[in-house]
Amino acid sequence: MSTVLLDKDRHDRTRFNCGVDALNSYLRMMAGQQARRDNSRTFVLPDAANESQIIGFYTLTMTPIDLRALPEALQKKHHSSTSAGLIARLAVDQRYRGQGWGEWLLIDALKKLLHASDTVGFPLVVVDAKDGARDFYTKYGFTAFHDLDYKLFISMAEIRASFAR
Repeated sequence: MSTVLLDKDRHDRTRFNCGVDALNSYLRMMAGQQARRDNSRTFVLPDAANESQIIGFYTLTMTPIDLRALPEALQKKHHSSTSAGLIARLAVDQRYRGQGWGEWLLIDALKKLLHASDTVGFPLVVVDAKDGARDFYTKYGFTAFHDLDYKLFISMAEIRASFAR
C-alpha cells in the first residue's frame, strides 16, 4: 500500500468520516483548493479493496518557527532557521480505526518530509496536536514547544536517526 496525492475524480471524499468535523470538511472542501494554489499537498491512503475509499489522509506544508519557543540547545543549533515542515492534518476514517493506520500515515508523512529536507533543508517537523492527539505524537518522539502545549515538534536529526535503525 502507498499514499497518493488526493484526486477528487478518483477518491470519494464525501464518505470519509474521522469523527472530527473540521478534518472531514477540510478533506471535502479545502484540500484540493490548497493543492492547486501550491499551499499544501494532501496524500490519501486508498483502500486496496476499493481505491475510491480513503482509509486516511495527511496534509504537508511548511510553517514559520519561533526559535524562542524551542529548547536552548536547538535555538543555538538552528539560530538562522525560519521554517519547518508541517504535518497540518492527519486523520483516519472511523471504519479503519484501531488497525495501525494512524501510525502508518505518520511514518509515511515523516518519510516524505525527510526526503524533502534532503533537497530543501529545514530542521524540524511541527504538528498541531489538537482534539486529543497529543499523546499519539509524543509516543513517536514529538516534544511540546515551551509556550504551546498542543504544538509539538521533532527534529530532522531525530527522524533521520529513527529511520537509520
